[in-house]
Amino acid sequence: MKIQQAAKLLLLGLTATACTVALAQKRPDLGKREYENNCAVCHGSDAKGKGVYNNFLKTDAPDLTTLAKRNGGVFPVANTFEIIEGAGKGHGTRDMPIWGQEYKVRAGEYYVDVPYNPEAFVSGRILALVEHLSRLQVK
Repeated sequence: MKIQQAAKLLLLGLTATACTVALAQKRPDLGKREYENNCAVCHGSDAKGKGVYNNFLKTDAPDLTTLAKRNGGVFPVANTFEIIEGAGKGHGTRDMPIWGQEYKVRAGEYYVDVPYNPEAFVSGRILALVEHLSRLQVK
């Protein structure tokens, strides 16, 4: 009887340990992935504006680590979203791609015959990127 209880406790302990390890595994950082895939070439891997394509731009890419500092210490979520999406200030003739349109094209290629909401797809990707940028801000 005691051996069965010990075995059950051991099994319970191993299960709890396995669950803890599974929960502790890193979740993918979607915003970081978006940044690395789409922004780092111009803004640099450190987001300070010195990416490998920066020399080809008409004006230097801005330092994205100081957005909050330049906005009175508050990270400008809505403005950052609008600039990335393409509807905000800077829309039109600019070096930065209009990512909202680019994401819609990518979504259309991915969800060929499946109904989906393109605005939700675009907003999700941009919000993940904005959240990542908010974590990069200098204090």
